[in-house]
Amino acid sequence: MIEKDVIIVGGGAAGFFAAINIAEQNPKLKVAILERGKEGLQKVKVSGGGRCNVTHAEFIPSELVQSYPRGEKELLGPFHQFMTGDTIEWFEKRGVELKIEDDGRMFPVTNSSQTIIDCFLSEAKKHKVDILYNHSVQSIKKHNDRFSLETSQGEFSSEKLLIATGSNTKIWKLIEGFGHTVSQPVPSLFTFNIKDERITDVPGVVALHVEVKVINTDLWSEGPLLITHWGMSAPAILKLSAFGALELAKRDYKFQIEINFIRQSFNDCLEVLKILKQDLAKKTVYKSTQFDLPKRLWHKLVLASNMNEETRWADLNKSQLENLSSQLTTAIFNVDGKSTFKEEFVTAGGINLKEVNFKTFESKLHKNLYFAGEVINVDAITGGFNFQNAWTGGYIVAKSISK
Repeated sequence: MIEKDVIIVGGGAAGFFAAINIAEQNPKLKVAILERGKEGLQKVKVSGGGRCNVTHAEFIPSELVQSYPRGEKELLGPFHQFMTGDTIEWFEKRGVELKIEDDGRMFPVTNSSQTIIDCFLSEAKKHKVDILYNHSVQSIKKHNDRFSLETSQGEFSSEKLLIATGSNTKIWKLIEGFGHTVSQPVPSLFTFNIKDERITDVPGVVALHVEVKVINTDLWSEGPLLITHWGMSAPAILKLSAFGALELAKRDYKFQIEINFIRQSFNDCLEVLKILKQDLAKKTVYKSTQFDLPKRLWHKLVLASNMNEETRWADLNKSQLENLSSQLTTAIFNVDGKSTFKEEFVTAGGINLKEVNFKTFESKLHKNLYFAGEVINVDAITGGFNFQNAWTGGYIVAKSISK
């Protein structure tokens, strides 16, 4: 039996961040990370296309929490303790400079996730954190104020235990053995599979300002929309997938969306089209792209409005004008299935938020048992927010344990 003061199960973002901060704040504590893989920090490695989207340039807690479909209320207090500015400072003190991109996402200036991984590994070494790979936890028991863990490579015991395993269903089962309830996981960041004439053959086209609604729900979002080989992606879709995770899972990912490509009402658009009918009378509709839409998308929507490539503005009848206005402002698409967004698989689900004390991230049911990161039922939209939750949770756990 190997004895430690603190054992952390899970060598991901939250686990490493907590371990380093515990060992730094209280060097007397013997800290170990048990990681089931042959290396840790896998999500850090692939995030942001291998660049690691460390956090998001949002510096007001009440604004930041709005990017969390689950956890919005609970994270407000924690973000007052440790948030974006603290994250930036933490990394800078350790020689990692971050930069802000136009959309608010923050990356290391090196544009490489390896920079973050190297920082964590060297800090862990410096503060004598034991990192044990290929240690898959089989059981967790509590006896006389100590936790004992059986792994694929031996037995460990500790006074304090942090679970930071993300959405690992096997560990969730072990936690349920401690009386905790777990919301069953459903995917939270995904793209929509759509087969439709209007978007075939135009992958890569981006409409910058769209509004998307899921029909027969209150779900809607706005932002850029990307047409892909299999359907639609980009922030407008990913936000919907996060906020609609539970509802869309119930529908087995078969539903209809309504898209307003130009963010104008049907009637306003119709009035503009009537003016264009006068002003561009001799030109073909197909060749005169309007509303700042990508040319290839305009072509598709024109053809879907009962016109051909030769139809001139002057020849448009009432029904064609109305068709075009509705394709631009209320286009209906059938979604049939989803695809994982890049390698960044995020799930909604995890330990019931009511069972965690968010001042310390300690279990309300068991003293000295802590949780951080996605193992709790917290998830966010894409853009660095899931990592910010990991850093905040890891830091607050560290502060609590190292006392």
